[in-house]
Amino acid sequence: MSARDTWTIACRDLAGRRRNITVFASDSKVVLIAPPGESAVLTRLDVGKLRAALRDAVISTEAVDDTQTQ
Repeated sequence: MSARDTWTIACRDLAGRRRNITVFASDSKVVLIAPPGESAVLTRLDVGKLRAALRDAVISTEAVDDTQTQ
């Protein structure tokens, strides 16, 4: 896994504390890590960033799948 396969999206928990959601691509899987034991509160902008990170992670795993099938 390289740094380009990891995305971090800032958010807050229900108490307003700063937290992060991490998305990373590993082999053919996309992993979403939320704040442990917390809820993630996302603004509209944060949701857009999460969506973009998930899209990029899926594209990253597709590239891995393509190289494994060749």
